[in-house]
Amino acid sequence: MASASSFERFENLALDPPVRGFLHLPSQLATNGLVLTHGAGSNCQAPLLVAVANTFAGTGFRVLRCNLPYRQQRPFGPPHPSTSARDRAGLANAAKVLEEMGCQRVFMSGHSYGGRQATILASEDPNIAHGLILFSYPLHPPNKPTQLRTQHFPNLRTPSLFVHGTIDPFASSDELQSALKLIPARTRIVTVTGGGHDLGFKGKSRNQDLPQRVLECFREFFS
Repeated sequence: MASASSFERFENLALDPPVRGFLHLPSQLATNGLVLTHGAGSNCQAPLLVAVANTFAGTGFRVLRCNLPYRQQRPFGPPHPSTSARDRAGLANAAKVLEEMGCQRVFMSGHSYGGRQATILASEDPNIAHGLILFSYPLHPPNKPTQLRTQHFPNLRTPSLFVHGTIDPFASSDELQSALKLIPARTRIVTVTGGGHDLGFKGKSRNQDLPQRVLECFREFFS
């Protein structure tokens, strides 16, 4: 059973890029940290991220739910490819913040674009995170299955837990399963039956059981 947790607005403007978002504080001493970020058209207030952050913080994680640098610059619109390196630098700074707070193990998680940038960052720096949780990894653009975003997969040596819907237009379950063979690290897919790219968090709908299920799979995978 998850214990009570709270969260507060967080900013560290001394870093470049700065880190901005919300810090979820567990009721007990936290030795594990989780950086959690959003998809291309969203922000750190996305209901999926809030639900996951509350669930993990409720069991002792210090969770930094943050906006990527491109989203800090403008409230709407997708990222430009030219800003992706800076977005990854923002993720690295978020991990640094949690380490400086005393987290001995830092995990990194993101939805869609945020998760993709986390995998690229981890492929460049295998020490950046103890593990990855990737929601709706955008394997390819919808209806463009040959434009795979897997170039960095052979260099990804960080254990990675993928959470993926069976009707996600960015990758079928078979496509994702095949692509994960390129990753030399341990991987696992948590399948969300009937889930699209939003994983049941679209509009006012909420897949209430998903965060707890992800937490349980996380514990099994990273035990």
